[in-house]
Amino acid sequence: METASAKTVGWFAGRLPDGWFSGPPEVSYDRDEILVLGTIPAPDLGAGADEDAKAAAVQSRIEAFREDTRAQRMAIADAAEARFDRKVAWGVACDGVQVVFTSLSVPVMTRLRMSERGVLDTLVDASVARSRSDALAWCVRLVGQHQDEWIGKLRDALVEVNKVRAEGPAS
Repeated sequence: METASAKTVGWFAGRLPDGWFSGPPEVSYDRDEILVLGTIPAPDLGAGADEDAKAAAVQSRIEAFREDTRAQRMAIADAAEARFDRKVAWGVACDGVQVVFTSLSVPVMTRLRMSERGVLDTLVDASVARSRSDALAWCVRLVGQHQDEWIGKLRDALVEVNKVRAEGPAS
C-alpha cells in the first residue's frame, strides 16, 4: 500500500464529519482499494480497571463507532469510488487495537509448482488454513510480519524508480 497524496487525504478530511477521529485520517491505497484509517479515543474506565475490562471497552467502542457511522461512511465511500475509481475500506485504531471494517478480498491468480502446492496443502491438512487460498494469504501475512523492514526498503526503492522513470524521455 502507498500513502495517498495530500490532495486525496484532504478530500477525505473535508468529507469526514468533525469529531469522528482524534486527528487526521491515514489514507493509503493500492490498485483496487483506498483504506481510510482513523484513531478514535479510548474509553475512560478509571485507574482500577483490569486488562479484560479495558479490552472489552475498546472492542465495544470500535463496534459502536462502526454501527453509528455506517450510513455516513457508505455515502462518503460512494462519492470517493466515483471520484477515485477504487473501492473504499474503513478502519479505526483505538488504544493500540486496529480493526479494518470493510476490506476487499481480491482473487489473485498464481502458478505454483508441486512442492509449493505441497506447502499449502500441509497448512490445510493441519487445519492452519481452510483452503489453499487461505493458506496462501496466511503465508503472505507471515512474510509481511517477518520481512517488514526489507519490504519497506523495497517499497522505498520503487518510489525512487518511479521518480527516475517520470524524469525520462516521453514515449
